[in-house]
Amino acid sequence: MSEWKELNEESKSRWNENAGFWDDYMGNESNQFHREIIRPRTEKLLDVKAGQTILDIACGNGNFSRRLVELGANVVAIDYSSKMIERAKLRSGLHHIDYKVIDATNFDSLIALGNERFDSAVANMALMDIADIRPLMQALSFLLKDNGIFIFSITHPCFQSPNMRKVHEVEDMNGSLQSKNSIQIFNYLTPQPYKAIGINGQPTPHYMFHRPLSYYLNVAFKQHFVLESIEEPSFQKEKEANQFEWDEIPPAIILRLKKV
Repeated sequence: MSEWKELNEESKSRWNENAGFWDDYMGNESNQFHREIIRPRTEKLLDVKAGQTILDIACGNGNFSRRLVELGANVVAIDYSSKMIERAKLRSGLHHIDYKVIDATNFDSLIALGNERFDSAVANMALMDIADIRPLMQALSFLLKDNGIFIFSITHPCFQSPNMRKVHEVEDMNGSLQSKNSIQIFNYLTPQPYKAIGINGQPTPHYMFHRPLSYYLNVAFKQHFVLESIEEPSFQKEKEANQFEWDEIPPAIILRLKKV
């Protein structure tokens, strides 16, 4: 089982509860993870052209939606959290963005956005938070124009699976102390829901839905998408204090799919 419709409403409730905390934390510029890991590679893969119409799925407080407008796109931004959409509207100022409260698990609500309306769609760090991704992938095959692009990023399931453990070791190498960071993985192939803390101090844990990479890709292939590119970014050498070193272990994966 890789879809958990019965958890969707609780998942939405938890995000509504966390919305204010996440918006305050992310602010107008978002966090280091988004600025360094997600945004640069996503922008490269999207290759936004002025005048394009782009769908921002699970837009949160609208940080990336606003960036797309700055790049010249017409943006429709959706999220199932009404509280997140409220926060996004407050932050948008003069940015003209069509915000809508839409559940990405609801096929009918999605296709009501317009057949072949969008040049591209993007979902930043969201699909692993969605209880059932099949309606979304099916809807995107209608929403996107021919050769339309869908970019999505997720926590890297190969390295960020449930119960993953970060390990820090110090080894005496010929009289010199050498530090080494690694991870221990206990679950990968078996899909499962679990509760997680994305930001320390958030009011309540939110649901995440672990799936192996093959699942994401096979759902996309079934809807006649082809995989064009993959990015596996890691943090640069300069890190925030106490930042776990991800130099060789990508915390996220970004995929570019094309509708054919």
